[in-house]
Amino acid sequence: MAAVTNEENAEFRRGWAAALLAARQWHESKAKQAMIQSRRTRFPKNLEREAEVHQQSAEMVMTLSPDDV
Repeated sequence: MAAVTNEENAEFRRGWAAALLAARQWHESKAKQAMIQSRRTRFPKNLEREAEVHQQSAEMVMTLSPDDV
């Protein structure tokens, strides 16, 4: 098995951080979208729950580490 160099490890860490940031931003935008839709519908509870789930996911994504994979 090939040894991992510091440069490869640093590149992986940058990619990992970028992926987590992208996932967090996606969940945050979906939460905003669900909240906006909930204001425009007659039955907002489901959309409010969806927004809450996305917001919690956005917060939890940042706690992941490469060791979890």
